[in-house]
Amino acid sequence: MSEENQIEIPLSKQKLYLMLFGSILAVIAGFWFVLNPPKSNHPIFGNPTLILITGIVAIIFFGYIAIFLTKKLPDNKPGLIINSEGIIDNSSGVSAGMVLWKDIIEISTSNVMNQKFLMFIVKNPEEYINRQNGIVKRKAMEMNYRSYGSPISISANTLDTNFEELYELLQRKFNENK
Repeated sequence: MSEENQIEIPLSKQKLYLMLFGSILAVIAGFWFVLNPPKSNHPIFGNPTLILITGIVAIIFFGYIAIFLTKKLPDNKPGLIINSEGIIDNSSGVSAGMVLWKDIIEISTSNVMNQKFLMFIVKNPEEYINRQNGIVKRKAMEMNYRSYGSPISISANTLDTNFEELYELLQRKFNENK
């Protein structure tokens, strides 16, 4: 495939830095909840066990995101490559890699906690799940498949584009190549 027939969407370093800053703040808040929990008489929000669990979850979840973002910032590979064979996803910690147009049945949208995602409904979801090397990545894709009907999702959060433009571009390329 010649490079002139493909579209490369770079990672947005600005978005990555903002997400890293937010993740670090969430990890700090998690440590604060664990080490010096806020005091309250509220029956739910004053529950010390709930505060401790929330702190631990924040440290683990946002710590993982901060590590991923720290590794992703020096990455100069495009976040998404679109060509006549399919797409190559390098946009997140749960990137699917190469997704072939011939495997895609539909591209739909989904909202998860006020975040928009493109869901790639594929003929062979188990193949995409099973080819993942890391257990965390594989489990995340399995969870996506059970919850949203597809293991493959892409957000514009780390890409140098917005969601609507990305959706329109991918729909057009999907229709051209199916």
